[in-house]
Amino acid sequence: MNQFWSDFVKELKPYVPGEQPKEGEFVKLNSNESPYPPSPKAVAAMDKALAKGLELYPEAEATPVRETVAKYYGLTPDQVFVGNGSDESLAHLFNGLFRHNGKKILFPTITYSFYPVYAKLYSIPYTEVPLADDFSIDITPYLAASPDEVCGIIFANPNAPTSIALSLETIERLLKEQPNILVVVDEAYVDFGTQTAISLIQRYPNLMVIQTLSKSRSLAGIRVGFAFAQAELIQALTRVKNSFNSYPIDRVAQAGAIAAFEDEEYFNKTRHMIMASREYLIKEVRGLGFNVLPSAANFIFMSHPKLDATKIASELRERKLLVRHFKQVPIDQFLRVTIGTQENCENLVKALSEIVSKGII
Repeated sequence: MNQFWSDFVKELKPYVPGEQPKEGEFVKLNSNESPYPPSPKAVAAMDKALAKGLELYPEAEATPVRETVAKYYGLTPDQVFVGNGSDESLAHLFNGLFRHNGKKILFPTITYSFYPVYAKLYSIPYTEVPLADDFSIDITPYLAASPDEVCGIIFANPNAPTSIALSLETIERLLKEQPNILVVVDEAYVDFGTQTAISLIQRYPNLMVIQTLSKSRSLAGIRVGFAFAQAELIQALTRVKNSFNSYPIDRVAQAGAIAAFEDEEYFNKTRHMIMASREYLIKEVRGLGFNVLPSAANFIFMSHPKLDATKIASELRERKLLVRHFKQVPIDQFLRVTIGTQENCENLVKALSEIVSKGII
C-alpha cells in the first residue's frame, strides 16, 4: 500500500482472472477462450483498418457496429450498447442502473465473480442467493423479492462456472412477475447451447441482455461486448460511458466486430466444433468416474468422488494443461475445464486417465 492510496482503494478486492502463463508451452483450458482463430473475414477487416485512419478518433458511439448487430438480432440501433468487452457494459450498468438509495441487488452465490466486485466498487448493497441442490439457479427467491427493497437481479445464463442454463420460459416468468425490478441476463456463453433472451426485449422494459465477442466469435483479444435493452435503458449506459470514456471501442475493433457478425458460416462452424468436442469430453471423463454438470457452455464443470480437485489441477499443470480451480465452498472440489480443440480434449482425457489410474489424492 502507498500513502497516496485512498481508503476506498485499500479496501478493494479486485477480480482475479484465470492464469495467463508467460513461460512454457501450456494448453490454456482455464479462461473460456475459443481454441479457434477469428473469422478470416474479421482478420482481413482489421488488417484493412490498420492500414488507414488510425490517426483519427474512432466513431464515438460505434454506430456501424450497433447497426450491424441490431439488424442481426432484429432490434434498432438505439437498443444496442457497445462496450470495451462485456465487462465494461456490466460496469456501466452497475453504475447507471443498480445504484438506487436504500435498495439492493440479487445474484447467485455461485456465478461470475465480477458481480460482487462491481457491487463493492460502486457501493451497491447485494444479497447472494443460494443455488438449488443440483447447482442450477432457483428463481423462487427472485420471484419473492420486493421491489421496495430490490432494484435489480443479475445472473449469467448459462451460469458460470457451473455451465447450467435456465430456459427462456423461466426467464420470461421472472420478467412477468417482477415488472418493477431490472433483470440482467449475462449471456457470455449463450451460443453454445441455449436460447438468447434478446427476443424478449421488445415486450419487457425491465430486461437487459449482455453479450461478448470473446467466446463464440473468437475475439477475446479485441475486447468488444454488448448490452441490449429498450432504448431508455441503453441511454443510461451511454450517459455513463460519455462521462467516463467517450471513445472506448477503437477503429480496428469496430471493423473486426462488424465482419465477425457478417460471417455467419464461420461462426456456426467453430461453435458447433466446440459443442461436439464438449460432448466427447463429457462422455470420456464420465467414463473415468467424474461427475459432470449438464453444460450449455464452452466449458464443463466436473468433480471426482475420490480425487482431490487441487491435486488434479496440479497434476494437469505438470502436464502443461491448465484448468480453473475455485476454492469457494461448495464448489471447492470442482474443476472448470474450457473446451479446446478436439486434440486438446483428447490429450486432456489421456492425462486424466493417467491421474485416475495412479489414484492421486
